[in-house]
Amino acid sequence: MTDTSLRPADHPAVKFGKVGVLLVNLGTPDGTDYTSMRRYLREFLTDKRVIEWSPWKWYPILFGIVLNTRPQKVGKAYETIWNKDLNESWLRTYTRNQSDFMAERLRDLPHVKVDWAMRYGTPSIPSRIEALKDAGCDRILLFPLYPQYAAATTATVNDKAFQKLLTMRWQPALRTVPDYHDDETYIEALARSVERHLATLDWKPEMLLASFHGIPLSYFQQGDPYYCQCQKTGRLLRERLGLTKENFMVTFQSRFGPEEWLQPYTDKTVEKLAQDGVKRIAVMNPGFVSDCLETLEEIAEQAADSFKHNGGEQFTHIPCLNDSENGMQVLEKVVRRELLGWA
Repeated sequence: MTDTSLRPADHPAVKFGKVGVLLVNLGTPDGTDYTSMRRYLREFLTDKRVIEWSPWKWYPILFGIVLNTRPQKVGKAYETIWNKDLNESWLRTYTRNQSDFMAERLRDLPHVKVDWAMRYGTPSIPSRIEALKDAGCDRILLFPLYPQYAAATTATVNDKAFQKLLTMRWQPALRTVPDYHDDETYIEALARSVERHLATLDWKPEMLLASFHGIPLSYFQQGDPYYCQCQKTGRLLRERLGLTKENFMVTFQSRFGPEEWLQPYTDKTVEKLAQDGVKRIAVMNPGFVSDCLETLEEIAEQAADSFKHNGGEQFTHIPCLNDSENGMQVLEKVVRRELLGWA
């Protein structure tokens, strides 16, 4: 312990000696109104990790068309899945809960402080790094909440954190958490969530889809490991559940823009399965730590409607791990592993 009595009388007060853990999710608008949605979409869609087109090509489309039309459409979609009790998105609710529960689970490490942030929207990564440093954290573990690595998700979280360090005179030491796409605790938690959910049904699905968020095919071709990691997660999960390739598929959702994305596409697969005579399917989202617009609206609502419209009969969406006990076990294991030597 440092003897503070040895400091000069005019030495500024400094807190130090603690370790911060910062959980970071993708982001969320502050509301479903036009202004909130436009502000959120602008930050998201001007990220060069997300849209890699030249600004000269992309910005006229973005500012001339997308940001004038898409906020209303996306806002209406958010309204259907908004957490009305807290007047916020479920992604914000679950991420805050994960931070609170993590702090409780790490109470045996009193010098560790847990916080949370969003890559887009609030609370921002820079603001929470500043808050952790002000609280005495001279070491910070940055945890992008993505089981599979992608430049458009994990890397942009890391970018934002390091950009903040560029502005700081006394920088905290920073560790970034790697992907955990094949971690046995993660695979087991996914499998148990499937088993528990299906046990509540009075019917058995003929097909289980593991739907991951997509990325443009060109990103994969340039070296992004995301596709391969999704496929491995899917294979390990299929093997753990004892399913065959005939009743389990990995698909990709949420494509945007004109270029080709990773295939097979979830929406097209759901349509084709129904048209080919499959009557009962279940869909899960292993790449999402928390339920959000892409799971609650795009899958649980849009995909379900599409399946039934094309001849399907029974559709169920399996919730993400969220802040469940099994989900928190996964996050805690990763945090404790990456804190080794610090805590």
